[in-house]
Amino acid sequence: MSRVRVSPAGEPFRLRCDEIAADKSISHRCAMFSLLSNRPSVVENFLRAEDTLASLSIAEQLGARAEWGEEGSLTITPPESLQEPDDILDCGNAGTGMRLYCGLLAGVEGSFVLTGDRYLRARPMKRVTAPLQSVGAKIDGREYGNLAPLHIRGGRLKAFRYESPVDSAQVKSALILAALRGDGRSYYRENFLSRDHTERMLSGMGASIGKEEGWITIDPLQKPLAPLKLRVPADPSSAFFFAVAAAVVPGAEVTLERISLNPTRIEAFRVLERMGAQMEYRIHQDLYEPIGTITVRYDGKLRAVEVSERIPWLIDELPALAVAMAVAQGTSRVRNAAELRVKESDRIASVLRALDACGIETEEYEDGYAVHGGSLHSAVIDSHGDHRIAMSFAIAGLLCGMEIEDTDCVATSFPNFFDILARMTKVECL
Repeated sequence: MSRVRVSPAGEPFRLRCDEIAADKSISHRCAMFSLLSNRPSVVENFLRAEDTLASLSIAEQLGARAEWGEEGSLTITPPESLQEPDDILDCGNAGTGMRLYCGLLAGVEGSFVLTGDRYLRARPMKRVTAPLQSVGAKIDGREYGNLAPLHIRGGRLKAFRYESPVDSAQVKSALILAALRGDGRSYYRENFLSRDHTERMLSGMGASIGKEEGWITIDPLQKPLAPLKLRVPADPSSAFFFAVAAAVVPGAEVTLERISLNPTRIEAFRVLERMGAQMEYRIHQDLYEPIGTITVRYDGKLRAVEVSERIPWLIDELPALAVAMAVAQGTSRVRNAAELRVKESDRIASVLRALDACGIETEEYEDGYAVHGGSLHSAVIDSHGDHRIAMSFAIAGLLCGMEIEDTDCVATSFPNFFDILARMTKVECL
């Protein structure tokens, strides 16, 4: 188990960074969606992190060939048809990988077993397996399909009309992928638009995905999709840690380049802007995704904020946002965020335990929390194997110094995070 000590920033920093980790969500989907074509996909800037490489490895076990070019480009050549693997499919720590592969494989003839590390095997999967089972998927696992390892006996699926009780991009994506192998047009509805990378990317490849009276419509594949040809933008969820750093350290400024500016991905930046941080957005191109630059500047002490809407658009950034709330003037509240309970850790409990250790007064709700702004104190923080908890409190260390335990998990999404942080302050591996 690794431990890292972060020292307080000695002086204001100016950082211009084009090294933010490639988008994790899009990289996962590149590995999977390439299997829906019959021609090679070419992906530049694929995230070489443990989670996304696990998804790529599974694609290879299903018959794809992955080849890295000299400048880091990735060519994924799909098989003529997906093959039944002779071993289990290991998703590592990736909930996205496991949940989306459930949908993709549910309609493929064969037997497939999905597993992961000890943290992933403890995460609930029923939110995906139950709706898939309701449309004819044969999925089993511990607790009647709630916990991995999950066994999928793939086959032809029924068309469906499904209204999701949760606004989740993972649930939506799994159902869309299953619908592509249904026996007719399927319909999916969510109360609030969750992150829409799946619809954007599959539509760009030629899938018939539309909208009809509030429903997403998905027609089954009639032929292989066109291959992907894209450069994966930088991940706004990863970039947000450094946005918080600029917002809380007096005199700081950070410019984040080649970032996805998809509206469903930058809501946390909008919240930070409401708290008083100075933001500047510039869009440079828009193909599969709008891509551009975000500059964040310190503009005085932050103000407390209420966050209860558009939660699906900022669910992954809430731990980092909690650090900003901890030093803001007044009491901030997060509600309607029960989804945090089923992430890499119970993030409501993990965030509040860490803030309490840092001397910040908090209140816990079933679907969120309150943070009473104050002054952060140095502490030893257990990440509980959750990469976003580890990185959030490393950023807190810029203000007061911090030791974070179990930081190996950072490699699942942002392998060079501490390298970038070291350009702002002293970072020691203990």
